[in-house]
Amino acid sequence: MTPERFAHLADAYGADLKHWPEAEREDARNLIASGNTRVLGALDQAAWLDQRLDTHQAAQPDVRLIQQVVASAFAVERPALRSRFSNWLPRLGFVGAGVAGIAAGMLVASLSLPLTGTPDVLPSIFDHGDADLMLSLDAEESEQ
Repeated sequence: MTPERFAHLADAYGADLKHWPEAEREDARNLIASGNTRVLGALDQAAWLDQRLDTHQAAQPDVRLIQQVVASAFAVERPALRSRFSNWLPRLGFVGAGVAGIAAGMLVASLSLPLTGTPDVLPSIFDHGDADLMLSLDAEESEQ
């Protein structure tokens, strides 16, 4: 163990070696026994901080502050209906426009396809290349 590693562990776990990881304790004891000034300085600094943390007393909060915190926990204000829906309601128009576009596309696609499975019976309304077929259909209807 190096003195740098010792200082790092002393900062993390304090001066009491029983709080250190068990695998590091023996090396730390040997390093302390060597009398390295850097190690002893890190140990003294960790002991000073441990003593400060152990003797620190937190101030009691004011009774009125506690009452305000407790009262605010139960005082839930419900937002107005308008403010609850104000975030997503305008976006609903975009969804409606999208659905209308899909419906229009389906209508155009359905009008461009023949009504039956055989395309020579009735052509699409967008098909202008089979004028002879349309004339022949009109002739059949007039014969009947």
